[in-house]
Amino acid sequence: MKEEKKVAKKKAEKKSTKTLDNILDLNANNIWDLDEFAIAEAWEREREEEDFTISEMKLLNIIRIAFEVVHYNPENERDVAKYENGGWAKLNHCQESKGCVAIRRKAIERITDLSYENIRHISTAMLLELIDRNFGGGWDSIALAIRDIIETGFEISTTQLPLSRIHAPGGTVEKKVAQGFDVLEIPKGTWVEAIFAKKKNPVEKIHMDIPEREYDEDGNLIPLNDELNENDELDEDTLDNDDTYFSSLTPEANVEDIEEEGLSIEDVSEGDED
Repeated sequence: MKEEKKVAKKKAEKKSTKTLDNILDLNANNIWDLDEFAIAEAWEREREEEDFTISEMKLLNIIRIAFEVVHYNPENERDVAKYENGGWAKLNHCQESKGCVAIRRKAIERITDLSYENIRHISTAMLLELIDRNFGGGWDSIALAIRDIIETGFEISTTQLPLSRIHAPGGTVEKKVAQGFDVLEIPKGTWVEAIFAKKKNPVEKIHMDIPEREYDEDGNLIPLNDELNENDELDEDTLDNDDTYFSSLTPEANVEDIEEEGLSIEDVSEGDED
């Protein structure tokens, strides 16, 4: 029965994966929606039409985010038997002398397989299944580092209630389910720990257009036009306000007030010396 579920699950995953028109469109976001064979198909199609040698290592680094990547020799019988058996997808290097690459999606079978990269690309049901497989110890049995990873992608809360009250009408479980949480119930004697999980909405990243900087022949950074204009304005302002600037550093005494009192600056100076 378990094997049938695994097969059905794998078929569902294959059905939900997308295709890739051009391998050069591969990035850290869409890599999660592709399976190894969709990537291999786009890779081979583009490799035959256009040489993308310069981009090859960059693409392999993107693939490594979600897939195992193994370099092997296609002329070695043991390698061929291991990596060309249908469980891996084959990529030919742009340069034939470099051999081949085998890729397959990284398995997420244990809670320790979770990472900051993959946590946002699994379902709530899968997360709770992984927690349930963790020796049945509940939320507190999970290492703090793993809990931190989980909470970057999911809202998590827990409660412990007597077995007789866990499904009480209007109780915590009923309210949480109504709020969109999935629940995992872990029996602990006459009590039950309920772990509630709901996927967090992705946070929209602020995109900033940072101008590309250029350097002169000596390796010095060439200022942008805006920076040049700002410097020009600063120089003009500094020149126009030199008097104000220096007067603020060396404030003059209130000479008029001193003279009105019948004292001269020399008298004040002599008084200070005494």
